[in-house]
Amino acid sequence: MRLNLKHSLFLFFLSITFSHGQISPGDLSEAHAELEGMSNCTQCHDLGDKVSDRKCLECHKEIQTLVNRKQGLHGQTDVIKKDCFECHSDHHGRKFDMIHLDEDAFDHNQTGYVLEGAHEEVDCRKCHVSENIADAEIRKRKNTYLGLDETCLSCHDDYHQETLSNTCVDCHDMNSFEPASKFDHDKTDFALKGEHIEVDCKECHQVTIRNGKEFQEFTDLAFNDCVSCHEDPHNKQLVGQCAQCHTETSFNDFKGMGSFDHNQTRFELRGSHNQVDCFTCHASNSDPLKVLQDQRNFNENSCVSCHEDVHNGNFGQDCVKCHKESSFLSLRSMDFFDHSVTDYPLEGKHIEVDCKQCHKKRFTTPIDFSACTNCHDDYHKGEFKENGVSPDCVQCHSLEKGFDYSLYTLEQHQETEFPLEGAHIATPCFACHVSEDDKKWTFRNLGETCVDCHLDIHEGYISEKYYPKDDCTACHANDAWTTVDFDHNQTQWSLTGKHTDVSCRECHFIEIADNKANSEQKFANLDTKCISCHENKHDETFAINGVTDCMRCHVTSSWFPETFNHELTDFPLEGEHAKIQCSACHEIANAEGEIEVVYKIQKFRCIDCHL
Repeated sequence: MRLNLKHSLFLFFLSITFSHGQISPGDLSEAHAELEGMSNCTQCHDLGDKVSDRKCLECHKEIQTLVNRKQGLHGQTDVIKKDCFECHSDHHGRKFDMIHLDEDAFDHNQTGYVLEGAHEEVDCRKCHVSENIADAEIRKRKNTYLGLDETCLSCHDDYHQETLSNTCVDCHDMNSFEPASKFDHDKTDFALKGEHIEVDCKECHQVTIRNGKEFQEFTDLAFNDCVSCHEDPHNKQLVGQCAQCHTETSFNDFKGMGSFDHNQTRFELRGSHNQVDCFTCHASNSDPLKVLQDQRNFNENSCVSCHEDVHNGNFGQDCVKCHKESSFLSLRSMDFFDHSVTDYPLEGKHIEVDCKQCHKKRFTTPIDFSACTNCHDDYHKGEFKENGVSPDCVQCHSLEKGFDYSLYTLEQHQETEFPLEGAHIATPCFACHVSEDDKKWTFRNLGETCVDCHLDIHEGYISEKYYPKDDCTACHANDAWTTVDFDHNQTQWSLTGKHTDVSCRECHFIEIADNKANSEQKFANLDTKCISCHENKHDETFAINGVTDCMRCHVTSSWFPETFNHELTDFPLEGEHAKIQCSACHEIANAEGEIEVVYKIQKFRCIDCHL
C-alpha cells in the first residue's frame, strides 16, 4: 500500500511539472546538467529517498574500482563509510564546484601515496596533469585528480632510456635524482674493490648523447677481463687473466703463486710442483715483457733437467714411469712391472695391493709366501685348528673376492652338527655367526636350541604342560616364526568357526597404549565369554539377570543370528512378515535423522508400522 502511495505521489508531481514548470531545489552543476528534469530524478535518487551511493558509483565506475581495490582517497576506510553527497552535493547552480578541495591543507597520505622529499614541495598541478594519465577517458576530464600511476616513469622522463629497470626507487630517493643514494655497486656483477673504489664513475660509465639527449652508460660494459679497460703491459705474451697474478689494490702486488693457471702454458703443474715458488724456476725480472718468459722452450718431460737422478741412470730417464709429482717417495701402481716373472705371480686382490704393502724394505728383499698367515693375521684366532694346526685360508677364501667372501657351501653346512632347515637356509651367515658383543665372526660353541639364539618372549607366560622344557618347536617351525601349529583342543576352549582363522596374537597379546611393540602376553585364565573380546552392540537389550549370552542367537562361523528364533518373541513372524528384511522393522530414524537399530519393539499394532 505504501509503495503504491509513493508511485501515486511521484505521478502527481510529474503532472505538476509538465503543467507548472520544474520542481527542484536548484540547478545541477555543469557536470550533471544533462540530468536536469523531473524525468531524470531517479537516475540519482531512489524513489522517495535520498541520493543513492549505488547510483553514483554506477556512473562513476572509476571511483567504484578504487573502492573495490581500497586504493586512493576513495579507497580509505573512513571515506568508504561516508555517503557520496557528504562531500559532493549538487543542485547549487551551474557554476558550483562539487569538488571542495583545499590543496594547501589536504593530507596527501590519505590517498595511499605518501609525498616524500622533493615531492612535498611540488605544486599539485605539476603532477596532476592530463599528460600523466594513462586512461584515455579520464585524461579528457579537466582538473581531475584521478588516473595517476605511482611509478616514477609515469611522470618523469627515463634518463636511462630503457637500459635499466623501471623501478627507479631501487637506486634513487625522493630528495633528488642525483646522487643515486640507494645504489650499491657491490650488488652488481662487478663489485668494486681496491683502487676501483676511488675511481670516478664517469671514468668507466661514459656520458654521451643518445636520441638527442644526455645519456650515461650503465649496462653492456665489458668487464670480463682487465684489458677491457686497461692496457696489457705484457703485450699478450702471458696467457690467462690479469687477476691471476695482480690485485685490484695495486698492479705491483704479485699474487701469482697458487693463483696463476700454469696449465695454460706448455708446462702443466701437478702435485708438489704446485707448491713451488714461481721464482724458484723463473728468474726474477722487473721488465713486463720479459718476466716469467725465460723457460718458454723447457721440456716438461725431462725431470733430470731440474732434479738429480738418485738412481744414477739404472732405471732410465723416464722418472714418471714409477714416481708421481705429488712426492718422489709416492710410487705409482707399478702396473708396468710384470710380476709373473717372479716366483709369486700376482692374482685377484693381490693385483690391487700397493707394492709397499708387501715390500716393506727394498723391492729385492725376499718374501716368504708359503702360507697366507705369513702376511695376514689369523682372524679366527685358531678356531679351526685340528691337531694344533690351522688350515690355510684358501680352503674357504679366494684371492679373486677377498676375505669378505666365503667358499663354504650350504652342502658343507648340512654335514655339521646343526644342519640348516626352513627359514634358517635363507638366513644370512652373519645373523648367527657375528657376535653382538664385539661384532666379530665366530663359528664355535654357538648352541643348538632355539633359545640359544632367539629371545624366548613366552618365558613365564605359557604353562609347562604346553611348553615343555621351553621347546619352541612345540608350536613353531623352522619355515617361518609366524607359523604356529598348536592344537587348541588341548585346552579347555576349543576353537571353532571364525576363531580358527584368528591370529594367536589377537587373543593372547594385549597391546599397551596402542603400541604393538609394547604388549603383554596372556595365555592362562582367559575369560571365555564373548563380550570379553567382542563389543556388545546390544548393550543390555538381551541380558538375562544382567548377563548377555551371545550364543543364544549367534554362532562362531558368522555374526548372522542363525540360532535366533523369532517365534519365541512377542511377535512371531507370519505371512509377508516372514519375507521382509530385519532392517525394515528394526532400523528407525531418530529425531536427528540418524539410523538407530531397535531390537525390542514395544508396539505391535498394524497402525504403528503401516499408514
